[in-house]
Amino acid sequence: MNNTLVSPGRAKGIHVAGTFTFIGMHFVFSTKNRVPLLDNTIHERLFSYIGGIIRELGGKLIEINSMPEHIHFYAYMPKTVSVSKFMEIVKTNSSKWVHDSFPNKDKFGWQDGYGAFSVSKSAEDTVIQYIRNQQEHHRKKSFQEEFVEFLNRHGIEYDENYIWR
Repeated sequence: MNNTLVSPGRAKGIHVAGTFTFIGMHFVFSTKNRVPLLDNTIHERLFSYIGGIIRELGGKLIEINSMPEHIHFYAYMPKTVSVSKFMEIVKTNSSKWVHDSFPNKDKFGWQDGYGAFSVSKSAEDTVIQYIRNQQEHHRKKSFQEEFVEFLNRHGIEYDENYIWR
């Protein structure tokens, strides 16, 4: 069996009769060791770059925002790529781009894991507003508190000993 991923350019053109999907996903992940490297010198260009990666995969970036140590984005996933492969491509390519574009950010990296939370179309506006208001939201709550709240709200089991590695 060939496990090769269809190239992103070809994936956009795949149409299967009778197959219709809506895969809205809210992604959350931090910089490696939660080092605050997502500052005003990087985030707008990084957001555009991540949007380009998602488009190449056949998806669509709907909203993105960050705090210095973590990022949130809401995207429509392509039906041709798994969530894990999608995140691998987004994180690997964006990290390489940061290193190539910002030599002073040589310590930049993303955490190994991520949070991926499905979003129904009816909840989309709430998620978009949540992402847009990150700065306000984090005046009251840390990233760690926020992330654990997401896990609990979505019924995701976790071990406190491994969540921040």
